[in-house]
Amino acid sequence: MRFLVRFFAGLLVLVVVLAAAAFLLPRDVSVARSVVIDAPPEDIFGHVNNLQAFSEWSPWGDRDPDMKQSFSGPETGVGNMMTWESEQSDVGSGTQEIVAIKENERVETIVDFGPMGQADAQWVLAPKEGGTEVTWAFQTDMGMNPMGRYMGLMMDKWVGADYEKGLANLKARVEGG
Repeated sequence: MRFLVRFFAGLLVLVVVLAAAAFLLPRDVSVARSVVIDAPPEDIFGHVNNLQAFSEWSPWGDRDPDMKQSFSGPETGVGNMMTWESEQSDVGSGTQEIVAIKENERVETIVDFGPMGQADAQWVLAPKEGGTEVTWAFQTDMGMNPMGRYMGLMMDKWVGADYEKGLANLKARVEGG
């Protein structure tokens, strides 16, 4: 009996320490990846300023060919919105809406994952020797959720690999004509 009391007391202390330590972890999480595409920004901009075009090179489409997608708002630019639904947990469901653009330079979106929260995402196009550097990035606030803060530590690894694949798809699409 004494062993069980010590065991549960130790377990309780461990849970409290882990929960408290979570609040020492970063609340804000960001991920960014870049690629240089052999094309001027104006040849790339249409692929990021149109979520229908984005869905053609998105890394998540290959993961779930049965994913349901719908689009609303204008075909390009601010207000262009994409909704997706997938039974696969690594694709999930949500919406993405373009909220700001700077022609041939930047597209900003809000991605809403429902109960999992929101993130700000953007594609930035910068002329560079050899073409255009395209940076795909996102930022999110993990809030006061201790589990969310621990998950934030893995976000770069999880999302970064998808962003690299997506940018490689975009590069192949643009450079392939």
